[in-house]
Amino acid sequence: MRPILAAALIAALPWAALAAPVWQTVSSEPGKRIELDRTSIKQLDGGKIQATGRLILEREIVDAKSGAGYRVIEATTRYDCANRNAATIKRVFKKDETEVLREEGLRVVELPVRSGTLDGKVLREVCRPGGESIKAVADKASEAAGQLKSANEALVKSESAKPAKKAVEKEKPSVLTRKAEDRRALAAAEVPAPAPRLSRKARAEAHAREVAQAAEAAERAHARVHWSYEGPGGPENWSRLDPENILCGTGRRQSPIDIHDGIRVDLEPIKFDYKPSYFRIVDNGHTVQAALGEGKITLTGKTYSLVQFHFHKPAEEKVNGRGFDMVAHLVHRADDGQLAVVAVLMEKGAENPFVQTLWNYLPLEKNVEVSPPSPAVDLNAFLPASRDYYAYMGSLTTPPCTEGVLWLVLRQPVQVSAEQVGIFSRLYPRNARPIQASSGRLIKESR
Repeated sequence: MRPILAAALIAALPWAALAAPVWQTVSSEPGKRIELDRTSIKQLDGGKIQATGRLILEREIVDAKSGAGYRVIEATTRYDCANRNAATIKRVFKKDETEVLREEGLRVVELPVRSGTLDGKVLREVCRPGGESIKAVADKASEAAGQLKSANEALVKSESAKPAKKAVEKEKPSVLTRKAEDRRALAAAEVPAPAPRLSRKARAEAHAREVAQAAEAAERAHARVHWSYEGPGGPENWSRLDPENILCGTGRRQSPIDIHDGIRVDLEPIKFDYKPSYFRIVDNGHTVQAALGEGKITLTGKTYSLVQFHFHKPAEEKVNGRGFDMVAHLVHRADDGQLAVVAVLMEKGAENPFVQTLWNYLPLEKNVEVSPPSPAVDLNAFLPASRDYYAYMGSLTTPPCTEGVLWLVLRQPVQVSAEQVGIFSRLYPRNARPIQASSGRLIKESR
């Protein structure tokens, strides 16, 4: 009866209930609601926290990949509380709160979190002091349940094993038998068996294994090289530095490209909504990057919030074979996770006041962020007078080279002085990925 009773106890435990999400509303706005699954919160190494949040929309959005509609987006994200960064690991699109349309695993890209966005509101909740108290209780309950389950399983196993144990005891060898076996083992140990003679084929196979092991060791050593723009970590090796970077070598929609043979159409104007704002600036070891407090763009009814902007020298993209001295990439992200990058081409000419303000506060050390108390900068002043643009689908131009990025390259370049280009060149003489194959992609151009 005891094994049956233990099995019944295990079956009766509410495992499904313990694993069920507990959704807490963290923000409710017209047209959408943001919720956090309290049971998903996990404390990671380095002061990071992983959690699952979801965006529930009143109106259905048509999914570009499947053609079906969805109203719920669930995202599992890793949050860096100290630096206010976030990296989305997995995203699930649902027709409603229960029916899954599709899900996608993402290349981990850590980006700054702007206040007011979905990630900003979830980060505020999971990173606030004391925010882990509910999770701690859930962890203790799960641990206790796990211990109970283990104890019951052990009880079932011990009860079931008792008859088998008696049978084993009956078959124990006698003392004389054990001594004879010991003598045979000792004799075998004193006279080692001759090594088998390998055939030519076996020797060749063994040599091939040694070569493969050496190549694997070299590959592991190579993987420890950090990505850069030259040398062992250069663009030609990005896909081999880390499995996450595989698209850098195999992707079919990579950026940058030489923009040409675009179709001239009446493109919808990009609606820029930038406001004067204080800024944060950092030299991250690959470029000079800045973030503002406010900013967004709207295109085809979809809004993308400004995440950060950074610079490359020379400009990564070309237009009809023509290169430019520098480019600024303004990175935006929509609520559904899609990235849109506005590229502002830069050529030598008059001094640029916006750029000069940034250069005035360049950090003295890499990876140390500077947040000037003043002045505020206006990104509108950096944009060219004409907002005509080229549009195409591409990728990030840095590892992991994630695809599905909407590129909006403004056609008119802005001017920067030779001295301003020279200042950036002191830090980064060349930090541009080479031109990638366009692979027959459609390019649109404002007419």
